[in-house]
Formats: sequence, C-alpha cells, structure tokens
Amino acid sequence: MDRERIIKLTHEYGGEWAINHARRICHLVKLIANGAEYDENVVWIAAQLHDWGGYPQFARAGVAHQVRSREVAEEFLPSEGCPPDLAARVLECIEAHHGGPPDRSIESLLFTDADALDLLGVVGVCRVFSMWPRDLRGAWQAIQTWRDTSTAAITHPKARAMAETRIEETNAMLRAFEEEAFGTF
Repeated sequence: MDRERIIKLTHEYGGEWAINHARRICHLVKLIANGAEYDENVVWIAAQLHDWGGYPQFARAGVAHQVRSREVAEEFLPSEGCPPDLAARVLECIEAHHGGPPDRSIESLLFTDADALDLLGVVGVCRVFSMWPRDLRGAWQAIQTWRDTSTAAITHPKARAMAETRIEETNAMLRAFEEEAFGTF
C-alpha cells in the first residue's frame, strides 16, 4: 500500500488535525503496548482511515462515524491492494475504535485505548474547543461526555494509568474554564 497516497488523502479529507491525530494514536499505541507484539502496519493504516467516515465528503446523517469509516475503508482497502487478512484487522480497529467486545485483536484493543487517550488531557480539551469555536457551551459539554465515554472504553492497565493523569488535567482545565467564565457554563 502506498503510504504517501494514504497520508495525502487523510490530509485532504481531514486536514492537519487528522494527520496529527493519526500520529498521536500511533505514538500512544507504542507507549501502551510497552513492548508487547502487535502489527504496526495495522495500527498505522487504521490510524489514517478510522475517522474518514466523519469527514464531510463521507459522513451520512444518522450513521455513526466509526460505522461509516468502516464502510469507506471496506471500499478503499481492496482498491489499494490491501490483502484481505490485513484489511480485516484494520477494519476491526476502525469499527471498534470507540469500544468493542473484549475478544478483539491486540491491535484493536490498543487502538481503542490510544484513541480514547487522545480525547483526554490538554490535547483532548484543545481539540474539542477547536471543533466548536463558536459554541463554547457545546464544547464544554462535549469534553465532559467524551471524558466519561473515553474512560469507559479504556481496558489496558498502562492506558488506564495514563488516563488517570489525563483525566486530572481535563478536570482541572474544566474547573479553570468554569471559574474564569464565572459559572456561565
């Protein structure tokens, strides 16, 4: 598979944000895995494609972005010459990136935890506020919701320990935001 083409498409569809989110996921997976064996290629491809279904050119009203991303990837991967066994593991990561059954591949479990961690802490808070720059109340509420749902999706002990720190950061930022907004949120 042509990585440069995939990066170009991810950038075209999701911009700089998508590229950096994919990089952070790959980095977080390495930290969480802590030396455990997993297929880095599966994680890398999934990191690039896992949010495509949420971007305007692919999104469908009423269809969760992870489901839509899987649909888009199911069409894209064979067209790029991706072997079926590799595609199956990538698709599992994409569809379950906000949580799934416990009997998934190591790549899928690590991927879910990494994506959840990226929604927490300073990066997570900044990310949400950048998504809703004119709706601070909506962003503030989304941060709280994502903090809770992300935390629930994390399964790996190392990821849970990392999440504790990021949750403290998230909560501190929310408290400071609320105080400086004089309770209007």
